[in-house]
Amino acid sequence: MINKTVKNVQEALQGVTDGMTLMLGGFGLCGIPENAIQELLRLGVKDLTCISNNAGVDDFGIGLLLQKRQVKKMIASYVGENAEFERQLLTGELEVNLIPQGTLAERIRAGGAGIPAFFTPAGYGTEVGEGKESREFNGKMYLMEEWLRADFAFVKAWKGDTAGNLVYKGTARNFNPMMAAAGKITVAEVEELVPAGELDPNMIHTPGIYVQRIFQGERYEKRIEQRTVRTA
Repeated sequence: MINKTVKNVQEALQGVTDGMTLMLGGFGLCGIPENAIQELLRLGVKDLTCISNNAGVDDFGIGLLLQKRQVKKMIASYVGENAEFERQLLTGELEVNLIPQGTLAERIRAGGAGIPAFFTPAGYGTEVGEGKESREFNGKMYLMEEWLRADFAFVKAWKGDTAGNLVYKGTARNFNPMMAAAGKITVAEVEELVPAGELDPNMIHTPGIYVQRIFQGERYEKRIEQRTVRTA
């Protein structure tokens, strides 16, 4: 049985260098690779292109990398919770490519599936479509969108086994599974690491064939992005 376990996050991120394209999984602050982000901060790698659904918040998630000016370009869908992101965008310090959320998910999925391009109606006739090829199908106009792939994909799962099979929990299943397939090297951090064979094969969301390195993470904060409670 192939064992893809590495000892810690330091070993998991070996080979990450300046100028790379990275995918970081999660939805909002749910299911983000907290350990990998902290190690990227420690390494101090810069000029990164980060592909993520969101840009974190000012003091957590990808927002920490933005604070340290480690990100050159951000490819994302939702960025409304990060004031530092807004400041860098408006001053021209950060290159930004905003993509409709469904298109972003499909471009990542296409990268993992080996599909270099596809057509979607989302964004046609708007700024999203500027400079892109368009084509008519059945009387409706569509934009051609290209796949997204990355040098490293960092994902976070609830459980994983030593062979790299992953199970996500709840909202963490957004973006993490497709990113796991779209990285040249996929690093998975998990809350619980079990021996191969212990996971129910019918419950596995990401097969181990997509994962090159896996480790058990530590000290997950699991911050809530917008805490809402009833007043009565």
